[in-house]
Amino acid sequence: MMGSSFSHSILELLQPFYPLHIVMLGLDSAGKTTALYRLKFDQYLDTVPTIGFNCEKIKGTSGKAKGTRFSVWDIGGQDKLRALWRSYTRCTDGIVFVVDSVDEERMDEARMELIRTVKIPENKGVPILVLANKQDLPGAKDPQEIAEILSLSDLNQTHQWHVQPACAIIGDGLDEGMEILYEMIVKRRKLAKQSKRRR
Repeated sequence: MMGSSFSHSILELLQPFYPLHIVMLGLDSAGKTTALYRLKFDQYLDTVPTIGFNCEKIKGTSGKAKGTRFSVWDIGGQDKLRALWRSYTRCTDGIVFVVDSVDEERMDEARMELIRTVKIPENKGVPILVLANKQDLPGAKDPQEIAEILSLSDLNQTHQWHVQPACAIIGDGLDEGMEILYEMIVKRRKLAKQSKRRR
């Protein structure tokens, strides 16, 4: 008995060294890959549409997330690739959903894809960071408007969520968003531990 509790406490100590599994989703051209490489290299890289996925290990740079390792999977957002999202979100620690804040015509499509993703049973309770990208462009909707369009308040019961204004090209808001996502993941784990103790 003592051996198992000892190994459990060791596992808890080692937890920070395991990368958190993050999946980056969103419609094509929302700016997912630009955001990923800005986080990875802290510079703008010209990207092409993702056919399949990109995966990069990044480190948190600010606040409580500083030094935390994230394994970020950026999945293609074209219509025919969205069926694959489910395979990548299984057992994920957090979802980053990137939205083009200027593309009003596709906001409803983005909302449907986000709702479809969070309704998958395996994704129950997974924290969601919505990156409201392209905030530098004229006509960009603010985070509150995006939260309303995406019906995020309907998720309150099962999911923590946050809308982070961002500009992936220059990196504005990305580190702050990852810090908030990290804090939501930590909170979810604490609540899971507490509910296990009550049983």
